Amino acid sequence: SKMVPQNPANPVKLADAIANEPRFADEAEREPIVQTLLDMAQKLEGLYRHASTHAAGIVIGDRPLSELVPMYRDPRSDMPVTQFNMKYVEQAGLVKFDFLGLKTLTVLETAVKLIRRRGIEIDLATIPLDDPDTYAMLSRGEVVGVFQVESAGMRKALIGMRPDCIEDIIALVALYRPGPMENIPTYNARKHGEEEMASIHPKIDHLVKETQGVIVYQEQVMQIAQELSGYSLGEADLLRRAMGKKIRAEMDKQRERFVSGAVERGVGKPQADFIFDLLAKFADYGFNKSHAAAYAVVSYQTAYLKAHYPVEFLAASMTLDMGNTDKLADFRQDALRLGIEVLAPSVISSFRPFEVGENRIYYSLAALKGVGDAAVEHIVAQRGEKPFKNLADFCERVDPKIVGKRVFESLIMAGALDCFGHDRASMMAGVERMMGLASLAQQNAVSGQHDIFGASLGAQSQALNLPATDPWLAADRLHREFQVVGFYLSAHPLDEYKAALQKMRVQTWAEFSAAVKRGAAAGRLAGTVTSKQERKTRTGNKMGVIAFSDTSGQYEAVLFSEGLAQYRDLLEAGRSVVITVAAEDRPEGVNLRINSVQSLEDEASRIQKALRIFVRNAAPINTLAGQLAVRGEGQVSFVLIKEEGEGEIEIELPNRYRISPQIASAMRAVPGVVEVELV
Repeated sequence: SKMVPQNPANPVKLADAIANEPRFADEAEREPIVQTLLDMAQKLEGLYRHASTHAAGIVIGDRPLSELVPMYRDPRSDMPVTQFNMKYVEQAGLVKFDFLGLKTLTVLETAVKLIRRRGIEIDLATIPLDDPDTYAMLSRGEVVGVFQVESAGMRKALIGMRPDCIEDIIALVALYRPGPMENIPTYNARKHGEEEMASIHPKIDHLVKETQGVIVYQEQVMQIAQELSGYSLGEADLLRRAMGKKIRAEMDKQRERFVSGAVERGVGKPQADFIFDLLAKFADYGFNKSHAAAYAVVSYQTAYLKAHYPVEFLAASMTLDMGNTDKLADFRQDALRLGIEVLAPSVISSFRPFEVGENRIYYSLAALKGVGDAAVEHIVAQRGEKPFKNLADFCERVDPKIVGKRVFESLIMAGALDCFGHDRASMMAGVERMMGLASLAQQNAVSGQHDIFGASLGAQSQALNLPATDPWLAADRLHREFQVVGFYLSAHPLDEYKAALQKMRVQTWAEFSAAVKRGAAAGRLAGTVTSKQERKTRTGNKMGVIAFSDTSGQYEAVLFSEGLAQYRDLLEAGRSVVITVAAEDRPEGVNLRINSVQSLEDEASRIQKALRIFVRNAAPINTLAGQLAVRGEGQVSFVLIKEEGEGEIEIELPNRYRISPQIASAMRAVPGVVEVELV
């Protein structure tokens, strides 16, 4: 099979592969069974491999379907299936419908239920379609989560259109497709009085007034044929079909009918021919208005809820996109922009869905990788009306068969157990002890026994002493959090470099991508590596696709073979770096190519001049001395805070040391250190 070229775009027939590959003949001559195999394979080639069922197609007949068409039972469904495909069932006399499920409808329903908890009843069927706040939000392009208009292109079109009525949204849904989208600037210019609306013919101008003189809908083609040439509704539908299919003979027949009808009603033949050609052009990609209107209304409903109830709307959207961490990151970023607090996951306050509070969203436990619905439902059920008192109480009340070691580790890494006041590193080191306590509690619960002295588990609970271990560095803690959450939630690794990045004049991704759209072709960015993929190019050389995250979003950049070999070690997941890039604005987005990579820690250490460590006594000094092992250019001083606010004593060390935000972060984690200040 490896001798048959694999080209999905242009599949090679087996006969051609055999003719062009001499090894087939050699193998067939050596083993006759190979020739039998090739003969059978050519007979089977092109036949259906399996029976598949249309995802949404439902057929309806006036009698049992088995009397009209051959039937088949799909083993994956209880519903009978027609053996004829969608083309032939209609010819057999059945009516076919496509019933499509839409996740957005569930988002709307979920948001309405959340709003109802505030005592507010929303009937989406009766909300006003002329709400100024909704159209103002759409005109600003604030459309994260808004159905149909989330893409960068749609956002740009909305900002240009500045919609103020539902008809604008309907037109945009119909126009934003290859072909018709070239008419969006014309629509916008005419809407805002920047361009005069051209007349097609006085008899039909009123039919295209709603769409600024642009023919957008198939219904408009049919109405024009009725008005101008006296078509019946049935004839107009045949015209629409003929124009869509571009059948030459049918088009010639329709042209004769259209032009003669128009001439009879006082339209000149040249103008009638011109209008027919115009209709044929637009009918090629004309959109069904009723379809566009249905989608536009759902789009408006999502926009209305976001404009007036953003907390509930975003929580519902996050719940329905729980498995898509890129979308969750976008929703969370949008929530922060709107001043909505997104609380980190916690076994005390979180549930399976994203829940809402007063201008806040509680992060879902089920959205964490490695946790799962069963574990979350068990934790929430065990919590009930009685919150977990401490970590030991949590361990005793959960079933380790449901909340296993992997779940415990994911909860620790995500910060969902931070509420009990223990350090994440010590909990991770003591996860076996936590599992042991959970197992013992379950065994005793099943047997109905206490310990051998007749006491309850209180003694064991008190004995849940977690191992003493060094806290994780901020970068390590956040990288582990990223692995479970899918993005940086509680903080970002670049936060501690904020002052250094300002001095280095490094742009954020949001700033740079906006600059590229204005014409910039190169820049300097900082980012934390979230993933690295190595691939082979067509020429066989290696290239890297590196994903980065900064405080404004996530982005990708490519790196070719020489650069990949030079910078591979710096581009490991979790490392923070400074990169120089070449950029190109393409239709699918901004494309980046990496030119150079430097360690952000090294770059930041070069510009830091001094480090001040605030302490109350000498207890942490020996531990801190270990952090100052490398000599450098930085000045270090200890500031002793005297008792009862009597002042401070600053002691400057005689030597110079290497200092950086990461070193400062490690020092802050040392017990007894009050604060560390980089200057």
